[in-house]
Amino acid sequence: MTNPFYDSYRVLMKVYSEGAYLKIALAETDLEELNRAKTVKTVYGVLENDGYLSLCIGTFASRTPKLAVRVLLKIALFQLIFLKKPRYMVTDTAVDLLKRMGKGGMAGFLNAFLRGFDEQKVVLPEGDEGLSVRYNFPLFAVKRLKEQYGGRAEAIMAAKSRGVCVRFVRGEEKYSDRPHEDTPFPHLFLFPNFTRDGGFAAGDYTFQSVGSVAICSAVETCGRLLDACAAPGGKSVLLAERCGEVTACELHPHRAELIRAYAARMGRDNVKVFVADSSLFRPEWEGAFGGVLCDVPCSGLGTVAENPDLPLGKREEDFLALPAVQSSILGNSARYVAPGGALYYSTCSVFREENDGVVGAFLAERGMFAPERIDSPLAHERTEFGLQFLPDEAFGAGFYVAKLRRKA
Repeated sequence: MTNPFYDSYRVLMKVYSEGAYLKIALAETDLEELNRAKTVKTVYGVLENDGYLSLCIGTFASRTPKLAVRVLLKIALFQLIFLKKPRYMVTDTAVDLLKRMGKGGMAGFLNAFLRGFDEQKVVLPEGDEGLSVRYNFPLFAVKRLKEQYGGRAEAIMAAKSRGVCVRFVRGEEKYSDRPHEDTPFPHLFLFPNFTRDGGFAAGDYTFQSVGSVAICSAVETCGRLLDACAAPGGKSVLLAERCGEVTACELHPHRAELIRAYAARMGRDNVKVFVADSSLFRPEWEGAFGGVLCDVPCSGLGTVAENPDLPLGKREEDFLALPAVQSSILGNSARYVAPGGALYYSTCSVFREENDGVVGAFLAERGMFAPERIDSPLAHERTEFGLQFLPDEAFGAGFYVAKLRRKA
């Protein structure tokens, strides 16, 4: 179907209706190459401003339209408000797509809405609710950020992604003439945009966030390393360059396959993948690893700048349940650390409950472990037990890592 909004609509429907992750939805959608850059910009822009666009629709719509129409309205409003596209063009394109999809019965509503829309009449709520809408953060997260970071909370929410983060194994000189930004880590650069080419399939480079590389830099070289929550495999593959063997553990079989494919593409044959629940004990692994990394499931709200779809559907009750899951994984995985070895705990969260809170509770119960000081070339805040990377200073990345030494 030839319509400038069609590809954006297809990707966003996967995110909104199927709960697909944005990056996966983009990768699995056959996009028109001529408009790929515009499509990517649109889908990211819509999700980054989802709260505000929803407010716009709620302000001008007498009733809540069905999801398909809401998604198309968000695309049109993003084009109108943020890209400053002509109203007639946006309206005609949106109405045309609606008709082509067999939803012509809503064409009159869509046409009237877009022609009558006036952004000056959209009023942001006061206080925390207004911040939630402006920065597309769940309200409970806004309140917690203000409690824990005070006046810095808004800067954390306002932080933007600095571009596409690319880690090179070889051949980086071929791309050095492209506009890019250096990071504190060797062979890791940020590009305003980066189109994947043959070098990706050849394993010359991969896409890996600054925060992910920062966590790996805290891990010391060892003979055997366990990555307890490994998918999609970036940390396992990078650490396999410094460790003799990496055992990558993943709960879901399809995600385990992602790790295998990742390691094969990057030429790392010392990554062994297991489908297993890291909260359940495996006797054969007891005391078997010089290092164990627990990059546990978390709220992910430290990486909203890179993943604007993350706030969708986030509920406070789910957030409150996370520390129990995280503690279970950390406590079980600790049994796999050899005497004198190191246990690493990491999240892509900025909240104490998921970070120092979990580590502190663990240390209170496990006298054979003690926190060990670590440093990083990436801007960070030192916490009681580890390092907190915050999006406003760390290239848009919000991560945490702590290193715990098992006593010999």
